[in-house]
Amino acid sequence: MAAMLPAPRALLLDFGGVLADAPTQPPAPPELVARLHEVTGGAVPADRIAGDLGAGSRAYAAWRDGAGNTEVSVEVGHAQMWRDFVTAGWPPAAREAVQREASPLAYALTWRAEWAVRPGIPAALRAAVAAGLPLAVVSNTLCGAAHRDFLAQAGLADLFTAQFYSDEAGPRKPNPELARMAARAVGVPVGECWFVGDSVQRDVVCARRAGAAAVVLMRSPRTDRERPVPEVAPDARIEDGHGLLELLNRALAG
Repeated sequence: MAAMLPAPRALLLDFGGVLADAPTQPPAPPELVARLHEVTGGAVPADRIAGDLGAGSRAYAAWRDGAGNTEVSVEVGHAQMWRDFVTAGWPPAAREAVQREASPLAYALTWRAEWAVRPGIPAALRAAVAAGLPLAVVSNTLCGAAHRDFLAQAGLADLFTAQFYSDEAGPRKPNPELARMAARAVGVPVGECWFVGDSVQRDVVCARRAGAAAVVLMRSPRTDRERPVPEVAPDARIEDGHGLLELLNRALAG
């Protein structure tokens, strides 16, 4: 039986793995390689772009799991990501061209045509809003604009009082400030919010540090790949939005 949690006054939800998900993206999407080749005026061969983009994506992922995965982590900016992780060693003019297009290119790297709303999420979100609970997105991402656009296309954006993304706000989970910022934006103490995420290392740790009322772990492919975090556990584990709706209904029924 699902855990009985204290009734929330607001929900803070991760994006990837909770609101939406997609198959793993190749490290150097061909369409992005072609775009970078065009942006640099052909100064960098396409095969080098593909290799450097793949290596840069892996280096950024390693940073996320290391220096970017602490209590005081701050997201790298769009320009910094391209400068530090991808284009080092490229001709100066090519590097400058990428820097000028840093944000549109970050959007292109982040956007996933395969994103799909996770099962049961629309019903769970609408039930929360109907119960008077404000909702906020709390997500680590290189480009929050891509996430905003997906939620708008999916018809879910209007359900959220606030959306907080690490590239826009600065802090990145497990830095608890990102959750605290979202709680302040919806006008509810973080100690009266549920935090719903799919990562123990980022979401559960962040929520515990922030002092959330309850932490709900929604299983995703990333959940199963993570290393365990000793002495850190969620208050409830669910499979999808249907499980979230069940938890919510039980908590609100008292």
